[in-house]
Amino acid sequence: MARSKKQHKGLGDTVEAVLEKTGASKLFHIFVDGEDCGCDDRKEILNNLFPYRFKARCLTEQEYNDWKEFKDIRTLKLEWKQVIYVCDLYASVFNRQKWYPECHNCSGTVKTLISMIDKLDKVYNAY
Repeated sequence: MARSKKQHKGLGDTVEAVLEKTGASKLFHIFVDGEDCGCDDRKEILNNLFPYRFKARCLTEQEYNDWKEFKDIRTLKLEWKQVIYVCDLYASVFNRQKWYPECHNCSGTVKTLISMIDKLDKVYNAY
């Protein structure tokens, strides 16, 4: 059963739903005769390339407590493990593809991390 549009992660889910709705998916599977057609891989690639942007999900209780601890100890200069933590939590809360900077001290990266932290702070404050 296809998911509703609100639950689609990205374009790949939408393409899959359209193909299932029109019957094209069943027709194609008749021709590949049980072989792996690569549909799941293509769907995931399209979802990652063209994700739908949703509002942030709520933090779990554990995420809330971890972020509180992070806020209490964070400084202007983040350690690498803190950068990874911010990137992982941001991707999870905002349903985005994970991104890790090559250099966490570069000006563009610092601006991106500040933006991510600001958005996560807003989610935290709305908890």
